[in-house]
This record gives sequence, C-alpha cells and structure tokens, in this order.
Amino acid sequence: MIRNLVLAAALLAPAAAVAQELPAAPYLPLELATKAADAALKACVAEGHNVSVAIVARDGSTKVLLKADNSGPHTATSAQGKAFTSAAMGRDTAGLAEFIASKPANEGLRDMDARMVIQAGGLPVRIANALVGGIGVGGAPSGDIDAGCAVAGLKAIGAAE
Repeated sequence: MIRNLVLAAALLAPAAAVAQELPAAPYLPLELATKAADAALKACVAEGHNVSVAIVARDGSTKVLLKADNSGPHTATSAQGKAFTSAAMGRDTAGLAEFIASKPANEGLRDMDARMVIQAGGLPVRIANALVGGIGVGGAPSGDIDAGCAVAGLKAIGAAE
C-alpha cells in the first residue's frame, strides 16, 4: 500500500508543478469593467444622452449594467445585446452590421443567438491583445454616438479600440 502511495505521489507531483507554472487566462476584472462603464455613461450624459452601458465578460455574462437617469426602458437590453455580440464575435457591432448587409448569405448571423444586437454601439474589450469581454451602449440618437461613448469607456481602462 505504501508503495502505491509513493508511486501516486511521484506521478502527481510533476503535474502539480506544471499547473502552478501556467499563467492565468486573461479576464476582465470587475474594477476595470466598472470604470469603463462609468466613463462611457459619463461621456454620453455629458452630451445630453440618457443611455445604458453594459459590460460583459468573455463568456457573455453581464458584469456591469449602468442606466442613466431617465434612460428609456429599452436601453438596458440594447446595451447588453451589443456588449454580448461584441464579446461573442470579437468585433464591433457596426462593422458586423455592415458585413451582414454586404453579403446576404451572412444574414443568418442575426439569428445565431437571441441575445445578439447587431447595431452600432458595441465594441470588443481587449486587454494585452486578448479578447476579455464587450462593451455596449444603447439609447443615444444614433449608433455612432453610442459607439463614441463606448470608446470613451475603453480609453478609460487603456483597452484597445
């Protein structure tokens, strides 16, 4: 029995040492997600737009959702959908909308997941070249304004635009 325990310990020890040496997968810390959402919201409010801002993790789960005072009831869902879409597809939602419009064969992308919102205002969040999530803004008079506010959120945390 002791021989089996020694053999098991000898076999498992190298695996444990290797596991400790591997770097942790990149992720979006809550503190950065909150800072990005706050900066995006403030950028839009400063322009007079009552929007919602959502930040999702790489897996699409919502980390932060902020709603400006007097923002419309649809803005939270729009922001979350745009953030989800950017995280899922790894690209900006305006570019994705253009890609779909340019090739009707890609129209099926709109129906891949009910959570997807393919309108301008969603951007991927990349830290150190790793896709770690998405930011979405919904509620401004145009998707370009939503996207501009999302860029302000990315800049606030030093994420790639």
